[in-house]
Amino acid sequence: MQPTLLRRAGYGTQFEGHHGMQPWAVRPDYKTYQSPYGPNYKTGANFHGISISRAMRFGITAGGFGAAAGIFALFFFSDVPKVRKDIMVKLPVVGEHFVKEIPPEDNPF
Repeated sequence: MQPTLLRRAGYGTQFEGHHGMQPWAVRPDYKTYQSPYGPNYKTGANFHGISISRAMRFGITAGGFGAAAGIFALFFFSDVPKVRKDIMVKLPVVGEHFVKEIPPEDNPF
C-alpha cells in the first residue's frame, strides 16, 4: 500500500474491520469531574476494567482447565515407563493398576 492510503485508512489508530485490532485505552491523568449535586459514587478497584471478583472467577476457571489438562497429560503419558514408575505407581488408590511386571519367560535378557 502507498503511504497516503495507509494514513487515510488510519491503520493502528482505530477499529479496523470486524476482527481488527484496537490499541490499549490510555486513561487520562486527571480525575473526572463529579458534581456536588449529583450522586456520590465511587469506582471499584480494577485492572484494565477487570474487577477483583471477576479476576477471581477467571482464576477459578483457568485453574479448573489447568487441572483437567494436567490429569489428561498424566493419563496420556502413563504408558511411558519413567512416568509410570515415578508418578503413576505412587498414586494412592489406582497405583496398583499401573504396576507392570514382565513374566520371566517373556523377558529377552
